[in-house]
Amino acid sequence: MWDTPLPALCCWPWWLLLLAWLSLGCGVGMAQGPALGTSMLAAEPPAPARSQGVWGPWGPWSSCSSSCGDGVALRARRCLRSAEEQQCPGDPRQYRLCQLQDCPSGSVPFRAMQCSLYDNKPVLGTPARYHWVPFHGAPNVCDLNCLAAGHNFYYTFGRVLDGTPCSPGSPDLCVGGRCLSVGCDGILGSGSRPDACGRCGSGGGGGGGHRECHFVHRLFQGTEPPSGYFGYMNVTKIPAGATHIKVTDKSRNYLALMRSDGRYVLNGGWSIAWPGQYQVAGTQLLYTRTPDGTETLEVPGPTDEDLHVMVLLQEPNPGIEYQFWLPQGHTQSGRANASPLRQPQPREAGSPPPAEPPVTPAPLPPRQSGDLAMGPPRSPPGQGEARAATGRCGRCRPAKGRSQRIWHFCHSDFVFQGRILARRLVGRETRYEVEVKSRYRHRFPLVSREYVWVPDTCGCPPLREGGEYLLMAWRHVNHEQTLNRILLPAEGYARPWTPREERLVREAARSCPQSP
Repeated sequence: MWDTPLPALCCWPWWLLLLAWLSLGCGVGMAQGPALGTSMLAAEPPAPARSQGVWGPWGPWSSCSSSCGDGVALRARRCLRSAEEQQCPGDPRQYRLCQLQDCPSGSVPFRAMQCSLYDNKPVLGTPARYHWVPFHGAPNVCDLNCLAAGHNFYYTFGRVLDGTPCSPGSPDLCVGGRCLSVGCDGILGSGSRPDACGRCGSGGGGGGGHRECHFVHRLFQGTEPPSGYFGYMNVTKIPAGATHIKVTDKSRNYLALMRSDGRYVLNGGWSIAWPGQYQVAGTQLLYTRTPDGTETLEVPGPTDEDLHVMVLLQEPNPGIEYQFWLPQGHTQSGRANASPLRQPQPREAGSPPPAEPPVTPAPLPPRQSGDLAMGPPRSPPGQGEARAATGRCGRCRPAKGRSQRIWHFCHSDFVFQGRILARRLVGRETRYEVEVKSRYRHRFPLVSREYVWVPDTCGCPPLREGGEYLLMAWRHVNHEQTLNRILLPAEGYARPWTPREERLVREAARSCPQSP
């Protein structure tokens, strides 16, 4: 059978071709370069990118989803594209917050109304009927999760309607099953936030952010006033348009705030206001005062007029810190001398006080128990009823006699010899500027010049300018127990100073149980 030639032998060139192909594809070709198929693909040019369509204009806003309270309105747009173009980037729908008048008292909340639609209807394939109320403990807050009243299970009836609050009291709303926050542009989910100057920017970070705003942050120490000077001193002018204003003082002094027309907003006219909220310059001011004497003024802004920050000095100024934001390019010196208001002027003993802005009488805050922290615990012997600051004047009853002298000396916070430099009526009170010459008793520090206040305008006790007197007075404090001023009662002890009067006062000191 081997006589017949093998058919394969007559075809040997085919085997050679096969061997060469295997060599090129599996070994030799791999060592020298890419495979035949790979090189053919690499040679092909990349397919051109498909262009995207363009959005058409936004349609009108729909009506609000709610008839009262908060709701959402919808508007839509179409993507204009051909069959070869890709879809437009972005969302074809946009939702905005619509705020209507408050719902009447007793109205059913929006989520509770949606749960009540399933009351007494078959659920879970059973004939049982339930009353459904909102359930807020489920993972997805934008599902209509309702609890079977009187039972320990809840059921999810799909999604809540658009405009449903995500949770009770939350400003965020559910739209399309998602909980979205409202941007400063009123669009839900836009991510727009106001920048430091209060201007609304684009999504994701408040537009230009702080780059378009200028931050002012300074510490006002200023020129120290002369020893004993008490009065208003300028701190700075805060221009209109400022935001995030904060002024802080940590001393016995009082911050004051004046409008651009010269009217005080806070602590003006020698009258100290209560901490709280005040309306000023188109925004709201928060005034706080802590028991340790720290005062803070905070204004979110933006303000619609210039504001002048001042300080009512009772002691040397240790430093007042203030800060705020202004739009970029806004002129602001931030210095006290930029203000047109009065600055303190040095003066010697006996010289007239500097001119002060006109004072509009303002009612004092209502007195609280303990306002006179160190006041007399009882009336002195033989003394009549104390004169109230009502404007009604009668006969002055100055304290006199040994028993009253001893009583006043032992109970007063300040006993000193003083010369009256000036007298001024402020509202329903009288303010004396006094040069302190000799100190016989003082539970609290006395400087060389003090203001002494009398709670009436009747001239009681009778003190004349240029006269020297022996005065016994108390410390008047506010309800936070921070030092305010020196108070001389209308029927307190104020006698012309003489060497004999000084001797009698020193004798009275020996009669006190505990004399400092």
